[in-house]
Amino acid sequence: MKLPRNAQIWLPGYLRSRWRDRRPAPRLRGPSRIWLTIADHFEPYWHKPDEQTAWNRVALWASRWPEISRRNRDSQGNPAQYTFFYPQEEYQPRMLDAIGETCHAGCGEVEVHIHHDGEGRQNFLDRMNGFVEALHARHGLLHRENGKAVFGFIHGNWALDNSRPDGRCCGLNDEITLLRELGCYADFTMPSGPEPTQSRIVNTIYWANDNPQEPKSYDTGVPFQRASNYRGDLLMIPGPLGIRWRERLKPRMETGELAQQDMANAQRVRRWMELAPRIGDDVFIKLHTHGAQERNADALLNGGLDSMFQTIRAECDRGGHTVHYVTAHGMYRAVMG
Repeated sequence: MKLPRNAQIWLPGYLRSRWRDRRPAPRLRGPSRIWLTIADHFEPYWHKPDEQTAWNRVALWASRWPEISRRNRDSQGNPAQYTFFYPQEEYQPRMLDAIGETCHAGCGEVEVHIHHDGEGRQNFLDRMNGFVEALHARHGLLHRENGKAVFGFIHGNWALDNSRPDGRCCGLNDEITLLRELGCYADFTMPSGPEPTQSRIVNTIYWANDNPQEPKSYDTGVPFQRASNYRGDLLMIPGPLGIRWRERLKPRMETGELAQQDMANAQRVRRWMELAPRIGDDVFIKLHTHGAQERNADALLNGGLDSMFQTIRAECDRGGHTVHYVTAHGMYRAVMG
């Protein structure tokens, strides 16, 4: 069998996690709490469209998502949630006004996404500080902790902490330190397989600690434990990463991505439950998508999300589990306990 590209990075960690949990037998042998969040790398200006096309992408989600949210409820009766990780470099007030109105209706939140490449430390800090301030002060978005706006983070091009071998799409070996200082409560970039930016730690919520002289400091870390007072530089909350076998003749990677050509089904949902990070009886499933792209928006908004939520509810009911639909920040709170 031909291994996926760059499998040497993540496959050893994946195999260790399978052995540790004595899988492939399903790990959920008793009632569990399933926490589900969808992290959308939401890029209205994907492929540099004109303003009207970018606006149409936002307006479509602003009009359609609240309906989907209201008709899909979790085990506690709460509406489905969605997190728009909006790119700093694509900031336009009216775009965030529309998304913000949707979020203020109780069906989602906005967090921080950025694409950058070698612009230097101070420029990065200025861009991030300005964006966080605009999201919070102008649009009423983001949460506050200890009197400061805080944010969840996804790095563009998967290149967190200068992790690409060619040094492109970031350029900051101390990015984890900078994110901590800026108010990042958790990173949601991973998994990025089969890209070389993928962490060696998989299917585990953990603390990354920065080495400002070296790239990709999140390649190692300390597993999160609620009973411990330990705090690292950046909390990593990854989505599921592994191999899918059963529904295909040819195995493929499972990365928790929702895309037009690969939407949710019962087998994928069960695989997410098997692979996802677990703390006690809590299972944390972080999915991701690029929902502004037309092909994905069409699949997600025209039945794909409805079907996924219904399938998750059915699988959880079948296993005696409860499911909780949360934003990225809601998942962070659940992790912290």
